[in-house]
Amino acid sequence: MRRTTLSVLSALAILLSGMIVPEAAAQSRRDKEQTYVLEKPYEVKKLVPPTGKKIKNVILMIGDGMSLMHMYSAWTANRGKLWLDNSQYTGLSKTYCANRLITDSGAGGTALATGHKTNYHMVGVDPEGKPLESLATLANKKGLSSGIAVTCRLWDATPADFCCHNTDRDAEAEIVADYVNCGVDYVFGGGSKLFENRADGRDLFKELREKGYQTPRSWEELAKIQKGKVFCVTDTVDTPLPAERGDLLARASMKAIDLLGQNPEGFFLMVEGSQLDDYGHFNDIDLLMQETHDFDRTIGRIFEWAAQDGETLVVVTADHETGGLTLVDGDLNEGRIVCKFSTGGHSGVMVPVYAFGPGAENFTGIFENTDIFWKIKKLLNL
Repeated sequence: MRRTTLSVLSALAILLSGMIVPEAAAQSRRDKEQTYVLEKPYEVKKLVPPTGKKIKNVILMIGDGMSLMHMYSAWTANRGKLWLDNSQYTGLSKTYCANRLITDSGAGGTALATGHKTNYHMVGVDPEGKPLESLATLANKKGLSSGIAVTCRLWDATPADFCCHNTDRDAEAEIVADYVNCGVDYVFGGGSKLFENRADGRDLFKELREKGYQTPRSWEELAKIQKGKVFCVTDTVDTPLPAERGDLLARASMKAIDLLGQNPEGFFLMVEGSQLDDYGHFNDIDLLMQETHDFDRTIGRIFEWAAQDGETLVVVTADHETGGLTLVDGDLNEGRIVCKFSTGGHSGVMVPVYAFGPGAENFTGIFENTDIFWKIKKLLNL
C-alpha cells in the first residue's frame, strides 16, 4: 500500500511554504497507523572490510533525525538487508544539548562538528556565542582537504554547524554569508536564493569565485569539473524529493571523494541525509522511508569505495531523533511496515553510531555526541 501521490503533494506544499506541518495536520497523522511497502527492494552486497590500520581520510555521515527505529524499519522494508549492515562496530550517542534535554540540529550538529555542547538553536558557537573550530576547519589547517555534501538548503543547521557561526540558526542570511570565508574545499547542497538577489546587495557566488571557487549550478556542470575548489548550489531551497532527484546525494558524495582525494595528505568529508528530519516532522512514513533508503544506498556507495581504498574510516550517526517513530507491525517477506509517530518534533532517545574501516573499533559503547568529534580529531591527528 503506497501513498506516494498524497505524500509528494503534501510535502511539496510544505516545502514551498518553508514551514513545518501545522500541528492539527501532524496530530491527524500521529493518530493513525501508516503502512509502507517497498515494492522493489534493492540489492546489498556483503563487503570485506579493509585490514590496514592507517587512517588517511574520514567520512562522517549524518542521518538528520535518524534513530534505530528508522533503520530497522528501512531494513524490514528492504526484506532484511541494508548496506549499513556492513558496519563493523556500533555504539550509542547521547544527544542532549547544553541547555535542553531535547536538542535540535543546531546544537546536535555543533556537538558532532566541534566537540562542544552548545545551546539549543546555536550553530558553530559555544553557549556564550564564541565561534568554534569544526573538523572541516581543523582538517584544512592540517593540510588536508575538506568538504560537505547535503540534500538540504545550505543555511540549514547541520551544514552550517561545520562551516558557519551564529547564535541563532534562524539568522539565515547571516549564516549563508559565512560560507564565503569558511575555507572548505567542496560544498554541495541547495539554497541559492540566499546567495544572490540578497537584501544587502551582495552576490555570494561572485565573492566565492573571487576566493578561487568554481560555482556550478547543476549536477551536469559539477560532473565536468576535474579539479580545484567547488561550491555547487543546485536548487533555490532544498534539493528535490527523493523520487525526483534519484541518486544525487551518492553522486555528489562520490564527486567530493574524487576531488578531495587528489590531496595526498587526505581529507575530511561530511555527508548528510538531510530530509529524514523533514519527513519525520511531517510524520510521513512514505517519504521518510524513501529518504532513509536513499541515505543507505549512499552509505553503500561510500562503504564500497572505502573497502577498496583501505585507508578511509566511515562513521555514520545522527544528530537526534525526529518523529518518535515506532514500528508496530509488518512482514519481513513482504517488505511491509506499519508505523506510528508520537511527536511532530524531536525526541530524546540515544541515536546509533556505526563505523566501517580502520579505527572503527573506537566507536563502541555509550558515549556523548561530542566524543565523536574528539575520536575523529585524534584518529586524523588534527
